[in-house]
Amino acid sequence: MAANSKGPRLWPEPLLAVTNGVVDREALADLAGKSILNPRQLDRRTVTAIAQLAALLESRNVEMDKPLDGKIAITAFFEASTRTRLSFESAVLRLDGKVLSVPDGQVTGIAKGESIADIGEMFNTYGDVVIMRHPDTNSMEEISKNLHRPLINAGNGSGHHPTQALIDWYALLKWRPDLSRIICPADKQIHIGIIGTPGSMRAVKSFLRLALMFAGSVKKITIISELADPVGLDLTEPIEESPIPIDITNDVHQVLPNLDVVYVNSIAFLGDSYRNLDARYQLDCNSNLKPGAVILHPLARNKELSVELDDTDHNLYFAQAAGAVFVRQAVLASVLDRLDRITGIDNA
Repeated sequence: MAANSKGPRLWPEPLLAVTNGVVDREALADLAGKSILNPRQLDRRTVTAIAQLAALLESRNVEMDKPLDGKIAITAFFEASTRTRLSFESAVLRLDGKVLSVPDGQVTGIAKGESIADIGEMFNTYGDVVIMRHPDTNSMEEISKNLHRPLINAGNGSGHHPTQALIDWYALLKWRPDLSRIICPADKQIHIGIIGTPGSMRAVKSFLRLALMFAGSVKKITIISELADPVGLDLTEPIEESPIPIDITNDVHQVLPNLDVVYVNSIAFLGDSYRNLDARYQLDCNSNLKPGAVILHPLARNKELSVELDDTDHNLYFAQAAGAVFVRQAVLASVLDRLDRITGIDNA
């Protein structure tokens, strides 16, 4: 079982208990053979089903089933990564799959001018699934021109990071399992605050996209940003269609005491480079956090999240990271159509 050294531990069993241990296999089966590029492809039922399967994988020793035996995953990272690449590779290896890794794009033909589309053609014969991170927002479309294997987006410029958002929601659903219910009790519903600019932060954008699916569980969303219009075109339509009230403010101190969940990430992709946003949004032990409120962060962090909070009950970000392997195992087992090899999955 995953163990974070600081902050509250999150246990998978209460989430499984909501459905009496039953995993929505039908929803997961729809992912077989498909690419996961954009959180828009998902819906609330699928997000919850992935969380249920991740909880099952976390609570039981399914490694003996070897569900990914005979499968090869290509992890192609043309942009620096620690947690994402290693957690994907751990997920594959722990389920007895094999990994071909590109840890640095500069060691590939890209350095000699080879196109992403041509690399996709080669990947067709090398592995069964491709997990790619790239600084170019259009990279997923480019490689998909020739790639005919399932592709999992591990971050594309200012685009999306769908599996990170699934990890974020896995943490929230373990923290408060009632959020997974279509009818969530009023006293369990949450007010989410997002510190950052979703339009230029792929992890924040993907988290917000999933949050908009949880009407009836999320009672309000407040975006705290230095920008007057932090949302961006990708989110305009889903925000307009969502029944969840959404506010935008630049005053973190005013809204912070009202938030049940604070999602923070200061790294934004602006044009062709990354930069950190205004330090006035930094969270530390002097921040006026609501009692019982929790903080999520996709990591890596900078000054926006003080290490002073690591030993407090507000720290959900370490437990969030600890669930990454199980979520990515659930995604890979579904995409590679290996659910039948996992013991303990019952039909919903």
